[in-house]
Amino acid sequence: MLKRTSPLLFAIIVFIVGLNLRPILASVGPLFSVLQREAGLTATQFSLLTTLPVAMMGLAALCGPWLLATLGAIRGIMLGLFILLAACLLRGFSASPANLMGTALLGGASIGTIQALMPALVKKEYTQTASTIMSLFSTGIMAGAAVAAASAEPLFSWLTLKPALAMAGLLALLALMLWITLVKHPQGEKPARETVTLSSSRTALLLLFFGVGTGAYTLVLAWLPPLYIQAGWTARSSGYMLAWLTLTEVVAGFVVSALIGKFPDRRVPLIAVLLLLLAGLLCLVFSPGTTPVLSTLLLGTGIGALFPLSLIVTFDHARTPAQAGKLLSKVQGGGYMIAALMPLIAGIVRDSSVSLTSAWLIMSAGVVLLIVIALNFKPVMDVQAR
Repeated sequence: MLKRTSPLLFAIIVFIVGLNLRPILASVGPLFSVLQREAGLTATQFSLLTTLPVAMMGLAALCGPWLLATLGAIRGIMLGLFILLAACLLRGFSASPANLMGTALLGGASIGTIQALMPALVKKEYTQTASTIMSLFSTGIMAGAAVAAASAEPLFSWLTLKPALAMAGLLALLALMLWITLVKHPQGEKPARETVTLSSSRTALLLLFFGVGTGAYTLVLAWLPPLYIQAGWTARSSGYMLAWLTLTEVVAGFVVSALIGKFPDRRVPLIAVLLLLLAGLLCLVFSPGTTPVLSTLLLGTGIGALFPLSLIVTFDHARTPAQAGKLLSKVQGGGYMIAALMPLIAGIVRDSSVSLTSAWLIMSAGVVLLIVIALNFKPVMDVQAR
């Protein structure tokens, strides 16, 4: 770079960027009833507000190496923030189904672009502090989801629907201005293309594992607030519950980062986390809306720990950093595509019946499948010896 931004300043900016990467998804759940009433959305259409962005995140992850080589990380992230700002502002003009779907696609593409390029930039330019900066980035993502979930209904009560949906644009504008003015842009930033032939025979299995696991997150993000609203909760209270669940995910993620070194056999923490997630889903099946604290702790811990564990297991299967990046691009890309299906399935179920029980049961079966897959993940040394 011409002149490197200081690591501390860059870390703060990265955290602010991270804050922007979930509000467009997390803010719609608590407003389910409002969107049905004012925008005329069916449950299936409502589910697309989560499905479309997640699918676009997967497409962007698959295109990550191409985006890095074509745009460069800094310019690509700047473009992503600009598109995200436009998507948020467009929701301030219309809450029609067509506009909501279109902005969901735009928002997902921008989020996916930023998520694909940020790790490459951090690893290249801030090698010594990369772990700390990426932790702040992940924390910013989860914090943004929590804030969006908790503030969705209060903002609607204060501003009405369209301005409330557009409010996320203010934070996106701040992030974009900081990125443009404070992050130094290199001359001719054009990373070289690198062809990597993956030797791992488990790419499809890893992709399925990441996709089904992330599907639990997207399902809960979209449909947990409507579940509590259906059980008689206010929209505001359901948003607060989603915010608490998101904060639980953050804590679980930090715990995994701190303790994972003690478990060279990843199957031990994987099975434990998946059992917690399964227990949380079964709470929603057998006592929907009546065990909020227990289900929140179980789901938040399970989902929050499963995401970093999925990435760690993927890295375990790579022999070099270049191979890890290529493998992660494929696993996340295809995985997000799978994860995008779960909210859609739940929406179809919701339109065909009153209860979401079938959706939670399908996800529970998915978790059982993950347990079976996890049993096949040998310790790192065994994998590398293959």
